[in-house]
Amino acid sequence: MLEYHFSNDFYRNIDAMIYTCGYENCTPGHSYGPILRNGYLIHYILDGSGIYKARGNIFRLKAGDAFLICPEELIYYEADMHTPWTYTWIGLQGIKIKGYLERTLLPKRLTVHFGRDEQLRRCHEKMAEADRLSRNRDLVMNSILYEYLFLLADKFPNEQYTHQEEKTNHVEKALQYIENHYCDPVTIQDIANHLGLNRSYLHRIFKSFTGVSIQSYLLDYRIRQACILLKTTDLSVRVISHSVSYIDPLYFSRIFHQKMGVSPSEYRKS
Repeated sequence: MLEYHFSNDFYRNIDAMIYTCGYENCTPGHSYGPILRNGYLIHYILDGSGIYKARGNIFRLKAGDAFLICPEELIYYEADMHTPWTYTWIGLQGIKIKGYLERTLLPKRLTVHFGRDEQLRRCHEKMAEADRLSRNRDLVMNSILYEYLFLLADKFPNEQYTHQEEKTNHVEKALQYIENHYCDPVTIQDIANHLGLNRSYLHRIFKSFTGVSIQSYLLDYRIRQACILLKTTDLSVRVISHSVSYIDPLYFSRIFHQKMGVSPSEYRKS
């Protein structure tokens, strides 16, 4: 496998995406950190050995092991001086990634042993192949992502996750409701009423699952849909604002500018 590095646009895939992936044959003692990352990364060691430091622990890892880097956690890793590791990595971001990973043992243990699991290894390899595509690369990457997440949950299941399924189902239904009704002037109370939940309870479980408040997610989703319409249609800003539930185009433009840093018209031109 040749060395490679791929990066992606998070704002186009807010639910779940591979935002980076790569492969590296490290030199002796090659190190990274201490540093904080803003997404989840899984490193899979193909050969050699090294150490990974996180949460006050030192993990001594070798070929077949994998380690998880969690967002906003201080980490450090270093290749062995005598048998430096070769690894491939996958970076994951998105509103659903935290919940998906919690179906596995990775967030709790931080390290697992893939061994010679050909399916998991093949997922890493397929990303290198997908990076060379010129069309629909994001769709291929996301198809690999969901296969990868399934394999992790199947091979390293978190048995306690079943106790969280009811909460997860509530959040999934809230996400689906937003997707189907973002164009209507729905409120968080409307969503809570639809699910038969207390609004404060919905807020807590949604933020626990996604890392953001349901209000922020609803706003992000509407702005993302507006961005798509601005890029792919000739509809006026007034029509687009109505299409994402904002009756007042001036208020919509103000909210859009706060979120994107430019006005809707400037965004369309750029």
